Amino acid sequence: MGSWLTFDVMGSTSRMQNMKAVLQNFHALGGRVIDSSPMYGSSEKVIGQLARELDILDDLWVSTKIWTNGRANGQGQLNDSRRYFSQQLMVDHVHNIRDFNTHYATLKEAKSKGQIKYIGATHYQNYAHDQLVELINKYELDFVQINYNIDNPHAEERLIPTAVDQGVAVIINRPFQTGRLFDEIGNSNLPPWAADLEIDNWAAYMLRYIISNPGVTCVIPATTQVSHVKQNMEAGMGYLPSPKERGKMREFFQSVR
Repeated sequence: MGSWLTFDVMGSTSRMQNMKAVLQNFHALGGRVIDSSPMYGSSEKVIGQLARELDILDDLWVSTKIWTNGRANGQGQLNDSRRYFSQQLMVDHVHNIRDFNTHYATLKEAKSKGQIKYIGATHYQNYAHDQLVELINKYELDFVQINYNIDNPHAEERLIPTAVDQGVAVIINRPFQTGRLFDEIGNSNLPPWAADLEIDNWAAYMLRYIISNPGVTCVIPATTQVSHVKQNMEAGMGYLPSPKERGKMREFFQSVR
């Protein structure tokens, strides 16, 4: 589960309680990977606090980021993240590859000390894909987090194959293009053959397309609604479409958007 625009709710009791229910249901349905960033306002602090209240922090696989310039600022963000999550950090990324060389050195040192387990790099725009390919080939990255969805398969061309070749895990952000893809399909019905793929809602349709790519490790949809958490989690279970079926899914999506 992602946290951009959703967990930045510190100071609002009602929104905190709502996101606590979202996190609780996510965990109850088997969710473990949760992603955040200092860029997302109070999200890191909120997730850490709510996870403690729910007594699930030890179960979470925390992915976060450094998003700043300069070594001292980057180290400060790493220290803050470790405090928010009681040092339960699995992967720390250089967010949007900002000041990459500086923060890579910080994360390399943190990994050598056992403060984090993995190092990653992220971006959310196609124009950065070639640069990420270069970073994968040059540096010892464990993860990349990238934009990829049924309407934007650009990462399939070079980035995901390069990650696979180099043994780099792939986390997918913007699976619904920040909700825009739902707006584009409007009230369109799923194709009749979606039932054969064990798909009964559009969220599952879009997420299954992503996770059925064998190069994808994880996808991180964000939401503020418990009902959507349930749909998103169900999408990760059951039948995975074949390459031919994935092509059919994308063709149909393009016909109704």
